[in-house]
Amino acid sequence: MRFQSVLRTGLSITDGNVSPAGGFLSAREGGGAVRCITCVHQGYELYGSDRSFCETVRTIREAYPQAWIDVVLPKAGPIVASLEGAASRIVIEPIWVLRRRNLLRLATLGMAALPFAVARALRRIRASDLVYVNTTVVADYLLAARLLPGRTVVHVHEIPEGATLTVLRSLIRWSRANIIFNSRATQAAFAMPKDATARVVYNGIAGPAVPNPARYDGSRPLRLLMLGRISRIKGQEVLVEAIRQLPDAVRSRVELKIVGSAFEDDAREAALAAQVAEAGLSRQVTCSPFVADPDSLYRWADVVAVPSQLPESLGRVAIEALAYGIPPLVSGIGGLTEIVEDRATGWVVPPGSAEALSRTLAEIVTRPDLWRDYPAAARARYERIFDEKLAAEGIAAMLRLTLQREPARVRDARAPADAASKSAG
Repeated sequence: MRFQSVLRTGLSITDGNVSPAGGFLSAREGGGAVRCITCVHQGYELYGSDRSFCETVRTIREAYPQAWIDVVLPKAGPIVASLEGAASRIVIEPIWVLRRRNLLRLATLGMAALPFAVARALRRIRASDLVYVNTTVVADYLLAARLLPGRTVVHVHEIPEGATLTVLRSLIRWSRANIIFNSRATQAAFAMPKDATARVVYNGIAGPAVPNPARYDGSRPLRLLMLGRISRIKGQEVLVEAIRQLPDAVRSRVELKIVGSAFEDDAREAALAAQVAEAGLSRQVTCSPFVADPDSLYRWADVVAVPSQLPESLGRVAIEALAYGIPPLVSGIGGLTEIVEDRATGWVVPPGSAEALSRTLAEIVTRPDLWRDYPAAARARYERIFDEKLAAEGIAAMLRLTLQREPARVRDARAPADAASKSAG
């Protein structure tokens, strides 16, 4: 199917017998095949949630090869190229997204735009047989979903806290959308009613055909990678402090690459660079901007660090590390404990503790014999639980259920039972 990139709204493009922006008789009304699917995403970069969205759109394309698939984004960015071949059209238009840094503006000036945003979302839902909404913060589509029930699936990829959790939980309940949770931790945090139609589907990825060989033996510096958005939540500052606390003889045997950018926050990037310089770590630690393809970084790394300070709903970077046969070093919080088996496929440390992180790093550097089997075990865990085919099966099952318009009880994913029983950290 021809791919169209649209950088403004209101443009109608047709391809054969498919009319993407409305004007067709939907499968729901006419009883025919699925003809139009809308996929909505709140981002435009290529971080973990963005890459997960692209993979889900590809899953939808494989399940419904003849459908017209509109992808709605708030802004053009690196994600657009990754959607080619799966999306029929990219639509760039305003989306009412609940971001922490913009909540005050949304609660004041933004409220004036909300009715128009909901009306726009409602038109798209009405013109679609199925609507896939990636994450709970896409408020306009979730508000509109209640008015046309039985068409919307929301994919939950976050574990908010406090008032934010209350707001987002209420938004999902209001929407009456079917729900995909990306981990049991996410499902537990949102605590939906028992009559909700929901399932847990772990994020799956397309891993490399050949993982990295197990190669660290202590004869050279340990190559430590931290990949992701620079933010307080991700814990770059804690990791830098942990390296500063290492004994001099150990610190000199660590090379850390921090790769990522802050979201519209140059000051945070500058503060991280200043911390590295003030700690005297400029020779051991390098900070680089976001890259769209991290393959070469994973090929370089011996260990991948995910020292998150607040609950991760799952942790795509940790899953990607497993796929490359790299043991992850993660915080024992949220869905990360469903990915890593402590002292078997990686290491789990208390969140926010630079001291505990530093002690574990010292052991990793000085005792490679203790973890020589971790790389092979990491790859095996990826293949057993986090392969993209398993995720595609779970997502496709929820889409079929939604199209049937039949309610169902909360259910878990097809991931093996040991995903929960063996991964507590």
